[in-house]
Amino acid sequence: MAREDIEFLADDVTLRGWFYPAEGAASPAPVVVLVGGLTTVKEMHLDDYAECFSRAGLNVLAYDHRNFGASDGTPRQDIDPIAQVRDLRHAITYVTGREDVDPARVGIWGSSHGGGLVLSVAAVDPRVRAVVAQVPFISGSGQLTRLVRPDFRPMLHASLDAERRNLYNGGEPTLMPAVDADPMGSALMASEEAWDFFTKTAQDRAPSWRNEVTVRSLERIGEFEPGDGIHRISPSSLLMIVADQDISAYADLAFEAYERAREPKELVVLPCGHFDIYTGAEFEVSSTAACEHFVRALA
Repeated sequence: MAREDIEFLADDVTLRGWFYPAEGAASPAPVVVLVGGLTTVKEMHLDDYAECFSRAGLNVLAYDHRNFGASDGTPRQDIDPIAQVRDLRHAITYVTGREDVDPARVGIWGSSHGGGLVLSVAAVDPRVRAVVAQVPFISGSGQLTRLVRPDFRPMLHASLDAERRNLYNGGEPTLMPAVDADPMGSALMASEEAWDFFTKTAQDRAPSWRNEVTVRSLERIGEFEPGDGIHRISPSSLLMIVADQDISAYADLAFEAYERAREPKELVVLPCGHFDIYTGAEFEVSSTAACEHFVRALA
């Protein structure tokens, strides 16, 4: 499938990605902007969703987060959800300035942490007419409450405080593993399913992915509450895709947030885990549901 390497400016950082033209559609055509999850790069299945949407007559933009993959930004491997929200809005500005894109028909799709980013942007950016949040990150505080045992929290806060002092005194950001197969490991995502997904996907299709993330990323993620504004997405059309066995972006948080969302909204529940959704039958269902949602909403 034809795609174009693109780059655009997000404040003072150049972000890079791919643009997929809408197949068989009159120009200008609608556009969907894709964003991935924590530490991911665009080669981690964003291309699969982009191809599906492009075949349905939608332009598609996918890009790497700042500080990751092909995009610029320092320190490397550093996550700032608020900066990423602004970057997504810059991506919309860039892509709606293209002659082959209809600026009045914009959709955004995000998975995992990216699902939280699209919820945040759709709540405040009136340019967005349709949003798909797949296995979405809903609440930093909710995640930490479920992931970190109460007796471990003082140690976690001490580590984050020590890193704050390190950075305040001019030190370099400390790195930690992004994934670890040991559930008790000191990693951003410590689970066998996260380890298997990231290491296998990196080996098979995403060699630029690195198993590193800054320690301060964990603190910033814990402060991110994209579900708080979900009621403001209306009248834009919302589709939420939830994996009912999700232990990485907890399904109960997604269900609670969906209840707070206003119409028009739609919920698709898949009987699988967080990372199962990117391959096999679950990918076929999730990509088809998202594609149909965008085609209807952006017609």
